[in-house]
Parts: sequence; C-alpha cells; structure tokens
Amino acid sequence: MFPDTPETAQAVARIIGQAVAPVFLLAGIGAFLNTLTGRLARIVDRGRVIEPQLLGSVGAEHDRLVREINMVDRRMGLMSSAITSTVASAVLVCTVVVLLFAAALTNLHAGTAIALLFIGAMVTLAAGFFIFLIETRIAARAIRVRKALLTHEVDEAAGDE
Repeated sequence: MFPDTPETAQAVARIIGQAVAPVFLLAGIGAFLNTLTGRLARIVDRGRVIEPQLLGSVGAEHDRLVREINMVDRRMGLMSSAITSTVASAVLVCTVVVLLFAAALTNLHAGTAIALLFIGAMVTLAAGFFIFLIETRIAARAIRVRKALLTHEVDEAAGDE
C-alpha cells in the first residue's frame, strides 16, 4: 500500500474520477431496477385478482382466465429474469469500482479484468433490457380489448342512432 502522502491523495482523487462513470451507471441501473420491481408487483397483483375469478368460472370465461393466468405467470418469470440479469450487472459494476481502487492502491495490473467485468456488466444489463422489452410486448398483447367487447360496443352504439 502507498504511504499516506500528497501523491497518494492525488492518486485516490484520480481513481475516484475514474470511478464516477461506473457509479453513475449504478444509479441508472438502480432506477431501472425500481421500474422492474414496480412492474413485477403490478403483475403479481393482477395474478391475485385473476386467481379467485378463475376458481369460480366455467366455460369460455374459465378458458379465457386460464390463458390470462398463464400469461401472467410467463410475465412474472420474465420480470424475475430481467431483475436477476440487471442485479448481476450492478454487482459487476460494483466489482469494477472495487478493482479500480484495489489496482491503484496495490499496483495490481487488473486492466484486462476490469475491462472484461465492464463488458460483462454491459452484456447482462443489455440482457435485462431485452427481457424487459419481451415482457412489455407480451403485456401489450395481453391488454388488447377482446373483440367480443368491441363488437358489443359497436352494436350498442349503432342501436342508439
């Protein structure tokens, strides 16, 4: 370790400057995780609403609710995967910051390891975004208004004229 000198303070200041970008990245990852967990909570709530309805339904309504609960289950799995991937990215970014400090303070040559960890962080973050994209597309398909309802509304509107 370096002796506690003005040069050491300058080295630490330089390391902090280098670590600022990954720390800002962590803030962005945290915000994204907040979005993911909020979305997961809403999906879970929807599943809790459907479950009792499913148990008391029959016929076509039962079949529709089975399809919906299966979609909710798939969406929960996707959100869980997105959260896992994004948390892994955050852990890798934290490891990059730690290695930046450790390498500078101990004269460890860890440039390759830091670069590989950062690449891993970007890949896992991209995977989290991609999984989120898949889930949002499934959700958009799931919330489409049933044609039977649209037809009924159109028929009612035509009867009012």
